Amino acid sequence: MRDFIPEPVADPVNEAHRYVKNAITLLKEHGQLDYETQLYNDRKYVRMAGNTLWNGVLLIIDSVFHVKNTSRQHPDVNDYRNEIAKRDQKLLSLFNAAYEFLHVYMGYDGYPAKAACNEGIRLANDIIDRCSLMQKKQPELTF
Repeated sequence: MRDFIPEPVADPVNEAHRYVKNAITLLKEHGQLDYETQLYNDRKYVRMAGNTLWNGVLLIIDSVFHVKNTSRQHPDVNDYRNEIAKRDQKLLSLFNAAYEFLHVYMGYDGYPAKAACNEGIRLANDIIDRCSLMQKKQPELTF
């Protein structure tokens, strides 16, 4: 079994923000928000938006932490947690909350509450911004 190596991205911060924009567009254009109840009627697009946001979070985390898998082909959430915990406890708290909101509530359950989706978007943006600052602090590798 070969190690999982994420595809390199030239500008991971902008790419992660693009994922967020795509998720927002999915919800606005296809989620069918009921303005009275503030619930999305089409859970399919809530799931798609949650998975898109989660992938954006993983993309930016991979660019900063270079997470290695422990025993599988792909790293699992605990591999990410272990790497993040070594450097930034606040980011770990954001990551754990994002996992629940983006991956579980939105991605699996399709939880239709607009407020929950907005919280997931906020968490994704907070993680991207925090990782962006961490990238700026990392020394440039020169050969």
